[in-house]
This record gives sequence, structure tokens and C-alpha cells, in this order.
Amino acid sequence: MIYSNDKVKRLLKSELVKRGITTSNLVSLLNEQGLKETQSGITSKISRGTFSASFFLQCLSAIGCTKFEIEDFKSNLSLVTELDVEYKIKNDE
Repeated sequence: MIYSNDKVKRLLKSELVKRGITTSNLVSLLNEQGLKETQSGITSKISRGTFSASFFLQCLSAIGCTKFEIEDFKSNLSLVTELDVEYKIKNDE
């Protein structure tokens, strides 16, 4: 199975949601790492799912993801991020 843009896009979006990180937060975190990104640029990249592997890894690093595994169960590949992370839940109160 080959990873589609959609699958990788969903993984990144789900990690942002699980950690309570908005696109605006991601821009700030990436800028702190010296990357010159804008909110509209990041929103477009993630929406299209056509970002580079280096951008994907930079995002994971910026949001604090320290472990990333690719599992292969008889060619049914899956991406796995940290299992022991205590995710932040947005409180809409």
C-alpha cells in the first residue's frame, strides 16, 4: 500500500487536534524553529496534502512528537505516532 496525500494529511491534522494545536499555533511553533511560514501557506499545504516529508517531520517535531513509526503488517502499512502522549482536549466553555 502506498501512502496517499490524503492519509498523511489526515495523520497530521489528527495530531494537531489531539494536542489542541491550531494552525495559528503551528505557525508560531514553526517560526520559533526558524521556518518562515504563514498561516495561509500552512493551511493550503495541509488542505492539499501536497507537502514534503521534511515539512511533515518539521511539523511533528514542532508539536512535540518525538516518536514516529511506520508499521507494515503484510503490506497494510500504517503510520503510528506516540502512543503514550497525554493529548490536550479543547474546552469550549
